[in-house]
Amino acid sequence: MAKVLSMILAGGEGSRLYPLTQSRTKPSVPFGGSYRLVDCVLNNFVNSDLLRIYVLTQFKSQSLNTHLRAAWELNSITDTFIDAIPAQMRTGKHWYSGTADAIYQNLQFIETDDAEIVCIFGSDHIYKMDIRQKIEFHKQKEAILTVSAIRLPKSQAYHFGIIEVDQKGRMIGFVEKPEVKDAKTIPGDPEHVLASMGNYVFQSKELQEELIRDAADENSSHDFGKDIIPHLMPSGKVFVYDFTTNKIVNERGEAYWRDVGTIESYWEANMDLIKSIPPISFYNPAWPMHTYYPAVPAANFKNKGDSRCIIRKSLISDGCRITEATIKKSVLGFSCFVNQGTDIFESVLLGNTIIGKNCTIIKTIIDKDVVIADGVKIGVNLEDDKKRFTVSDEGIVVIPKGAKIDF
Repeated sequence: MAKVLSMILAGGEGSRLYPLTQSRTKPSVPFGGSYRLVDCVLNNFVNSDLLRIYVLTQFKSQSLNTHLRAAWELNSITDTFIDAIPAQMRTGKHWYSGTADAIYQNLQFIETDDAEIVCIFGSDHIYKMDIRQKIEFHKQKEAILTVSAIRLPKSQAYHFGIIEVDQKGRMIGFVEKPEVKDAKTIPGDPEHVLASMGNYVFQSKELQEELIRDAADENSSHDFGKDIIPHLMPSGKVFVYDFTTNKIVNERGEAYWRDVGTIESYWEANMDLIKSIPPISFYNPAWPMHTYYPAVPAANFKNKGDSRCIIRKSLISDGCRITEATIKKSVLGFSCFVNQGTDIFESVLLGNTIIGKNCTIIKTIIDKDVVIADGVKIGVNLEDDKKRFTVSDEGIVVIPKGAKIDF
């Protein structure tokens, strides 16, 4: 893997995750109690022994930069690094205009490197992948570009690049975010499509040539899905990697991948972690999930008299203190204080939250540093909640960072 350079696109604004992205970039959004979204892709690279990584940042990057310094600082080992690279406007006074432009504006890091292969991955997906297996597939096919793909319901086609592939794994068709009615389905399976996962393995030389060509095209949107893939596909050297063939020791069940681009998908991904048989687990010692852990004590559960804490199908992070409360099907980040008589159901607390006595919290996402007074009910009457909070179309209430909530 010494001849592989990795670049992670971590500059996403994440407007569909608002207000969770009100003060932070999308990859920095907390997830699963103890993690940030960016941790999934970083763990994939590190567990694959790919330790030469640039993380390209842009919007509201301070929270992400702080996390990277605290959690992902490598030792001084020769030629290994995880470096955050802010948008530096080297090619003009403008932000990244697309995913391909983000790499083009940092082309000097590729040009001065002796890597033969460049991995370009997004930072806001929940999954596990041994990237070495994909690189081996790429080499066997003698591909210029290899795109990971997964089978998804046709109803979701408008969110993704939709792929057609021949029997040898060669890409023969690609449409970026088509209308559902126009999406090409998998042969013999009219209810599903083959969707791009938004991560790529390139030959370095061809990538550099293609980025320079694309940058000079005034009609291009400078995006991998919209411009780079369609331009390279006719060469016959763009191949499709079937994500379901990727195997990790001790992992069971079907391949899991989720794009957490919306409030609904973010909430669902957290709920997946607490199912009786989770479709993805962070407990595999053969694939450790590294992150930053603050200096806080273990979670504490207090009972008084005949009252009891009731915790069912939930994840409770360190630093939490639960006093005579009921928590079911919920995920609590670091240092959440929940007081007596409070019921929490199907909710996600990002951390550093104080919830008073006798509250009811249902199907709610609560950002960090929120204080909720005694007796508050959230998620019980959505019409009332819409007057004060963000409520998704699916009825998920979102409380912004730092909110102080009373009656």
